[in-house]
Amino acid sequence: MPRFTYTAISEAGTQTSGSIEADSQPAALRALAERKLYPLSIQGDSATSDGKPKTRRVKAADLGMLYSQLADLLGSGVPLLRSLDSLIKSTVNPSLKSLLREIRGSVSEGQSLTDTLRQYPDVFPVLHTAMIQAGERAAFMEEVLRSLSGFIERFEELRSKVMGALIYPALLATLGTVVMVAALIFFVPKFEPLLAATKKPLPSELLFGASWALRNYWYLVLPFFAVAGFGLWSALHNEKHRRKLEEFQLRIPVVGSALRLLAITRFCRILGTMLANGVPLLQALKISKDATGSHILADRIAEATESVRDGKRLSEPLSVGGFIPEQILAMITVAEESNKLHEVLVQIADTVERRTNRQVDQAVRLIEPVILCAVAAAIGFLALGLLLPIFTMASALGSK
Repeated sequence: MPRFTYTAISEAGTQTSGSIEADSQPAALRALAERKLYPLSIQGDSATSDGKPKTRRVKAADLGMLYSQLADLLGSGVPLLRSLDSLIKSTVNPSLKSLLREIRGSVSEGQSLTDTLRQYPDVFPVLHTAMIQAGERAAFMEEVLRSLSGFIERFEELRSKVMGALIYPALLATLGTVVMVAALIFFVPKFEPLLAATKKPLPSELLFGASWALRNYWYLVLPFFAVAGFGLWSALHNEKHRRKLEEFQLRIPVVGSALRLLAITRFCRILGTMLANGVPLLQALKISKDATGSHILADRIAEATESVRDGKRLSEPLSVGGFIPEQILAMITVAEESNKLHEVLVQIADTVERRTNRQVDQAVRLIEPVILCAVAAAIGFLALGLLLPIFTMASALGSK
């Protein structure tokens, strides 16, 4: 339970200081009032110096488990406060336990669960609070929480699959870089005395020049990469540059198709899940626009939002630019006509996710030989740069 440090005045007029445990700051104030203490100041570990909740980080998997457990408790008829008490006792993660205590304290003071969760935007995204708000208003909170739990689980599975598939290519690239750098620093210099008097071809000049620069100016390498990394980071945080990078990525064979399908999967699953849980279409479109991870698709969704606001169909602006395949657009059009948009969108997400998994596998199978070829080319260049002068020197000796 959070501990609050206070300075207060007693009924006798004397100033006293101490600490008290309470679920929240208002609860601590009430406890002090019961002791006939009138606080001058109060601070605790549940708030920062400016009175706002502390920034917290909770893993998506822990959040999904939290939603699932809370849904089970509410579905069994356990009141919200008792459910939160049970979760506090069973939670092992200290950060999440502290967060649940703060949430429990705010709910016990009369705040709605939605308003309480909105105080922690770094933990509970707008997508989650919008769905929970719809569940509170329509009294089907446990269904919403189960939907959120399943939603997080599917996204974590897809993210884990993508990250796991990239581990081997990343190891190949890292190992190749380490081997090349080690060869330039320790192996290539041993040939310099032997080939000092020999005329070197261009590959050898480049190889020995790179080795000399790396050995003599190694202290500039790290700053160079730091500046280059910062420049890349700044460019990626520029909307214009990010849009151009995305356009380039989408033109890459196999990889571009996988990225497109991944964005479409996010959009369909997020929009379908929110619509199925009572979130209004315009609000759901606004939230899904910011969660697709694609600037191009976000532009189409923004145009679709304006069209829906004007009473038009959702599918018309989504067809602009050819980002979404015709088959998916046809399914969305039919779903709008039959008023089953939420069901069809979730079905599309399931279908496209299976295609995305296949595209990810193909992209990884494409990346692996590319990296292997790059490593082989680097090693071949190293061997060529060392052997060419030796062959030249051997030919000159043989002709004498």
